[in-house]
Amino acid sequence: MYDHIARKLASGDIIILDGGTGTDIQRRGAPMSGETWCAEVNHTRPEIVQAVHEDYIGAGAEIVTANTFATSALLFDALGRNDDLVTIDRAAVAIARRATHGTPVAVAGSLSTMRPVIAGSDRTAKQRQWPEAAARALFRRKAENLATCGVDLIMLEMMRDCDYSLWATEAALATDLPVWVGISVERRADGKIAGFGREDQLLDDVAPVLAATKPAVISIMHTSPNDTDEALEIVRRSWSGPLGAYPESGYFRMPDWQFIDIISPADLVAKSCGWQRQGVTIFGGCCGVGPDHIAALKTEWSR
Repeated sequence: MYDHIARKLASGDIIILDGGTGTDIQRRGAPMSGETWCAEVNHTRPEIVQAVHEDYIGAGAEIVTANTFATSALLFDALGRNDDLVTIDRAAVAIARRATHGTPVAVAGSLSTMRPVIAGSDRTAKQRQWPEAAARALFRRKAENLATCGVDLIMLEMMRDCDYSLWATEAALATDLPVWVGISVERRADGKIAGFGREDQLLDDVAPVLAATKPAVISIMHTSPNDTDEALEIVRRSWSGPLGAYPESGYFRMPDWQFIDIISPADLVAKSCGWQRQGVTIFGGCCGVGPDHIAALKTEWSR
């Protein structure tokens, strides 16, 4: 299912992604876990997960990302649930594949570096660290399981530093599947752009490290639309390959997304036009962005 995506990348044609999977699952009434956010829903409410994928496909998404972001290898290791990660991811990929109903929509497996999140916030509990060898082994197991489950590509999401994000990227690349690196950033108090939740990691330093691994795509994702412009400019200094943008809108208070001040579909389309002038050919959305936004992007970029 990836061949037509590869052809579009090679020719510079526009590709439309889906929107926020976890937040749209929440919006439809599925309860979020205080430990694992949207991960458990793959087992408890698979019909909701499938409906989310189906609606994004109906809106025009050419790639849907299985609900595997929150089954983070680091998070599940911290919870002592490494084997549960394998079974939940298997269910998530099967749900996403069913949702395509045999159409040529690619299924991506999300791989994140998510760690335990402080309740009522969007901040990681940083006291838990992993030695490099242990972290690499955990990322490798997650990536290999996604490959075994039959994903068409691996979507690395919320990459934000030069340590864990690099190790995760290298584990994904070792599967020989296409790998898309999604970098998430925020603006520090001094105005500089840094990794989301990693204020010690400037994007100026992170971008060249991840670009050097030579993934298929680099995107700026789960980033404020207002900071995405500058972030793309920084990435372009060290990356000449395909570029994507799929921002978030609203904010997180673990375990629930706050649908406040959500960008309108029309405003997201307007932002995408500016990003296209910066070289972006891949558009979608992350947390808070729903099927209406994806439909608007599809309409704009199908003209």
